[in-house]
Amino acid sequence: MINLSKGGRVNLSKEAPGTQKFRIGLGWDANTTDTGADFDLDVSVFLCKYDAQNNPKLISDQHFVFYNSEVRTMERKETFIQPSDDFPKRGMPASKCLGVVHSGDNRTGSGDGDDEVIFIDVTKLAADIEEISVVVTIDQAEARRQNFGQVRNSYIQIADEVSGAVIAKYALEEDFSMETSVQVGSFYRRDGQFMFKAVGAGYNRGLGDFVRAYGGVV
Repeated sequence: MINLSKGGRVNLSKEAPGTQKFRIGLGWDANTTDTGADFDLDVSVFLCKYDAQNNPKLISDQHFVFYNSEVRTMERKETFIQPSDDFPKRGMPASKCLGVVHSGDNRTGSGDGDDEVIFIDVTKLAADIEEISVVVTIDQAEARRQNFGQVRNSYIQIADEVSGAVIAKYALEEDFSMETSVQVGSFYRRDGQFMFKAVGAGYNRGLGDFVRAYGGVV
């Protein structure tokens, strides 16, 4: 397993040749005593392509994968789009191409191991997807007076979904004492290789702010 630090990169195609399905586990421990309110951390994924200035921009609303995504999958076989009151959302949040699937919202972050999981199937990723950005935000952070300085043991680890072998891990050791969200890392293609960069950038942003920053509409 490769241990990454902020700014570090790993060539997943080289370190895990032949692997097409990845399990991206994110975990954390949040204090519950500082403010008296429980923490609800949310993992969101932005599937982007680069604009003229080489900045990643959301391809469409259906390329934004989060706990309330319109696109759903049941066991990654069927897709449900734009559910109505008569057809409620069910299944796991997913991208339109089903190349990215989200395990759903964990509202407590309690227990050992991964709190939320992202599945990436490289074979299903559409050709126009150039970067996959993984962001973690704190729900109602301002109202609850919460920030990432109150969150401990945060990490993202990348494993082969089939074998379970962990390929790389990034433990966030930065002191995000004022920030309410973190871009944990990003996946991207480079010369036919599937890569990951440990970004570790903290922001004072909510989820809607990230959507707008990536060119989406809230």
